[in-house]
Amino acid sequence: MGVAIRTAGEGDRELVVRLLDEAFRDDPVSVWVLPGEEYRRARHAGLMAAFTDIVLADGRVDLTEDGTACALWLSVPADDHAADPAEDESPARIREAVDPGNERIELIGRLTAGVHPADRAHAYLWMIGVAPQRQGEGLGTALIAPVLDRCDREGLPAYLEASNARSRNLYERLGFELTGRPLDLPDGPRMWPMWREPQAR
Repeated sequence: MGVAIRTAGEGDRELVVRLLDEAFRDDPVSVWVLPGEEYRRARHAGLMAAFTDIVLADGRVDLTEDGTACALWLSVPADDHAADPAEDESPARIREAVDPGNERIELIGRLTAGVHPADRAHAYLWMIGVAPQRQGEGLGTALIAPVLDRCDREGLPAYLEASNARSRNLYERLGFELTGRPLDLPDGPRMWPMWREPQAR
């Protein structure tokens, strides 16, 4: 599948935020973090904007040329999470920016940080979003495959947290495996931390 991909810049911020908002608004984790359809409609784009800003500043956003899919990547050095996740201020800052009264915004950040592998450098796929009307066409795989190829050439592992069973199945086909136990959110859905060792070509 020939999909043109480019690196997004600051000028693409609103497009990326809108794309993530559409792709994840009904995702089980988003529904748990922002319960209630009206409330989620009002706050979800702000949460996606906070994530987008972090990755535009410290990572890379890959975007299909037609603007229908994007992938947010961070390069994580070895021992990046050596400090106690409870001392990380990022989840609290995101909560303050999006909705100070919603403890789940901070909790999801702390829980995922607590299961994030710390001992080896890796590429972290924070999120991948595909416009709802284009899901199932292979755009996600087309976005991820070049990065995984580069990881394989460089001997670099990759990591992600799958937020639903469908995405988990996609990632398993791409060589990701569960890292121990799934993450069960309190009174909420399950997430699957997944790790991919570099593969010989």
